[in-house]
Amino acid sequence: MIDLSDQKPFASGYNRHCYLHPGRPGRCLKVIRPENIEARYQRQMPLKKLLGKSRINDNTQEQRAHQQSAIVSLIKQGHETRVWKHLPRFYGETPTSLGTANESELILDDNGDPAQTLESYLKQQGFDAPIKAASERFCEWLENTGILTRNLLPHNLVIAQRNNQPELFLVDGLGAPGAQNKLAAIPAWRKRYIARRTQRFYKRIAWELSDRKQTWEASQQL
Repeated sequence: MIDLSDQKPFASGYNRHCYLHPGRPGRCLKVIRPENIEARYQRQMPLKKLLGKSRINDNTQEQRAHQQSAIVSLIKQGHETRVWKHLPRFYGETPTSLGTANESELILDDNGDPAQTLESYLKQQGFDAPIKAASERFCEWLENTGILTRNLLPHNLVIAQRNNQPELFLVDGLGAPGAQNKLAAIPAWRKRYIARRTQRFYKRIAWELSDRKQTWEASQQL
């Protein structure tokens, strides 16, 4: 068991803390924040509560997402490098003093620090030409691999240099709800699903760069 009692997370979301792996440089450990899972569960409608807590557990969802048909198929066909071109490598579950963690590759910048998020970059540099090109390559990768994601949010994407150019890596938000995963067996449906995600991604970037007088949710009604 890995002892994380003396560590502070290098990043945190509402549902998980992210820690540096103390024994394996270049890897991170994502630990669930059980108090927030419970709070989310209690806010669910009674019928949704019948589905259990696993559906709102990000670690469980991430494990299932890596078992989606597109990823499994690419790895079986010997195209594993295509899978990890824009995803951190995933190593499964690891026991820690704070509970079971998901262990994955830690995407680093040129200084060896955790890579900058796209959200942070947009605030500092805007949607400049190098990141526009990186976004295009990322969206082409989604289309070509058929890998399913949830909504693509700038704080869930990080930027790292590969072959002397910036590339985007999706560090959270992989996969899709259960019904969509089943429908993905239909090629035309999968293509439309990914196209909608990429269109929404660019719309989100435009909103991030706007004056934000409207909330993101309100902007979706336009």
